Amino acid sequence: MTPAMAWAVGWLVATALHAGFQLTVSLVVYPAFPRVPASAWADFHAGHSRGIAPLVGVLYAGLLATAAGVLVVGPVGAWLFVALVGVAVALGTTALVAAPTHGRLGAGPDPVLLRRLRRADAVRTVGALVGAAGATLHLLAVVGGAA
Repeated sequence: MTPAMAWAVGWLVATALHAGFQLTVSLVVYPAFPRVPASAWADFHAGHSRGIAPLVGVLYAGLLATAAGVLVVGPVGAWLFVALVGVAVALGTTALVAAPTHGRLGAGPDPVLLRRLRRADAVRTVGALVGAAGATLHLLAVVGGAA
């Protein structure tokens, strides 16, 4: 296996794990938020934040490390660019919208903030799926020698 192929496989694994995580948050975790009674919200949200932060840290570190690897080793083709843009959208939306919204939700289950979080999450999920699709096609291009 060439270094380019190894990094492309690592990139695909990282983006696929990210997409799976994002789908789980979108389809399981966030839909449960409105069902939490206001009296239990502070403990629930604090527990959610404590529990998910390490997982997000590991996933994002893996994405950043493998992105650096595929960029350094190359080849840099169109599908890699698509994947990078998808991941950048997901991570940027997390940093600029979802994380600050979570910070504000610590004070209580505000329906406006919950809707904002779900909209941001939809953007992150699309970005993660685009990232995984682009990484898949990038790997196929590397294997086929077309990247």
